Amino acid sequence: MHPDEHPIDDGLVRALVAAQFPQWAGLAVERFPSGGTVNAMYRLGDAMVVRLPLVKGGAKDVAMEQRWLPRLAPLLPAALPGVLGAGGPGAGFPWPWSVYGWLGGANPEPGELTEPLLLAKDLAEFVSAMWRVTLPDAPTAHRGGPLTALDAETRSAIAALRSIPEEGVDCDAALAVWEEALDAPAWDGPPVWLHADLTPGNLLVDGDGRLSAVIDFGCTGTGDPACDLFPAWNLLPAEARSVFRAAVDTDDATWLRGKGRTLSQALIALPYYRTTNPVMARHARHVIGAVLSASGDTPG
Repeated sequence: MHPDEHPIDDGLVRALVAAQFPQWAGLAVERFPSGGTVNAMYRLGDAMVVRLPLVKGGAKDVAMEQRWLPRLAPLLPAALPGVLGAGGPGAGFPWPWSVYGWLGGANPEPGELTEPLLLAKDLAEFVSAMWRVTLPDAPTAHRGGPLTALDAETRSAIAALRSIPEEGVDCDAALAVWEEALDAPAWDGPPVWLHADLTPGNLLVDGDGRLSAVIDFGCTGTGDPACDLFPAWNLLPAEARSVFRAAVDTDDATWLRGKGRTLSQALIALPYYRTTNPVMARHARHVIGAVLSASGDTPG
């Protein structure tokens, strides 16, 4: 996926675990298939998972999670990964890594939700709880800044998609939605705590289709609350989107910025991952379609 990826395989994970956590050295190690773009995941026995950054830029997320997950977990209404081990460089691997307790459940799939309205309420409850967190010394969320910071990259992605007609993206419509979001008033309140990457791959649902866990807090921190409205367009159908919005009770400008941020992420991801990560590319196509089909919503 990335030109600077570090090679990771079962043998490397076994070597790291054996050297740094010998009590787990005899457990089975197996790559867990994931559409993630920053980390590789390996099951360790039946009850744990090893998570290792693929690129240097992901290494800082390891320390972020190790510090904040134990503090956030008691404050939120869904399970979070529990850090069981903090690994360091070794066996030729240059960065820190973590061992977490395994969380059961499945990633929700857009169009296949069994309880979309209830899931929308669960997601709104989680987002609202994040916004209420008051932990001090918070970092700035990876996606927490002003929407204008994404403008150049978003326009570049739209230009790239114009040159890929087989993707069928209505680039004029995408640009119009993006500019509408840019015209919305910027967030002028205090920064709030965010997960900042609420994609379906970072959510787990139980057998009843209800939210059971949220994972991957590498982007967490404080910023514009619009950054945590992603599920409205990347997962929920229209009726559930309305339930989600009513439950988070956000203003029109924040809703518009949230839609713009969600679209921007998908527009940037599609040309980058379309040949290297089918899961991410499929997800990006879904988001672009959902946002553009909702372009007549009032508001956003």
